Amino acid sequence: MRPHGTAAELEARRMKALDLVRQGWRVKDVAEALGVSATTVSTWKNTPGGKRAIKSKPQHVPQCRLSASQKRQLRSLLMKGAAAAGFPTDLWTTKRVAEVVRREFDINYNADHLGRILHDLGFSCQKPTKQAREQDPQAIVEWRRSNWPRIKKGPTQRS
Repeated sequence: MRPHGTAAELEARRMKALDLVRQGWRVKDVAEALGVSATTVSTWKNTPGGKRAIKSKPQHVPQCRLSASQKRQLRSLLMKGAAAAGFPTDLWTTKRVAEVVRREFDINYNADHLGRILHDLGFSCQKPTKQAREQDPQAIVEWRRSNWPRIKKGPTQRS
């Protein structure tokens, strides 16, 4: 489980632990003072390289290949609908969005990775409810009113 706090806060805690150990505190006391386990403090203490080795390392987050203006342009294209983009239906899929990004901006994205960009643009994953085209809502209401009570199981009678 990842500890709570920013990278800077977590690094400060590790540095404080090493400072306290170097001042002569026992590992157990340092752990109790900082709210971590003694094993964790021992690990920090015994890490080769000292303070340099327990410094925070920045996460590698790849930069989005679409610029801010391209994202705005993509949003307007998506708002026009998939049919306006040349697809047979008006349903957007990530594969279709990837195709539009490739066509319009000459940038290749895996369809599975476009969800994050779409979410940043304010879109969410939605699936249309499956419903038969031939469905008659009035017939359903009538069936529920007349047939369903007749065939529905009631409570069993004990003798």
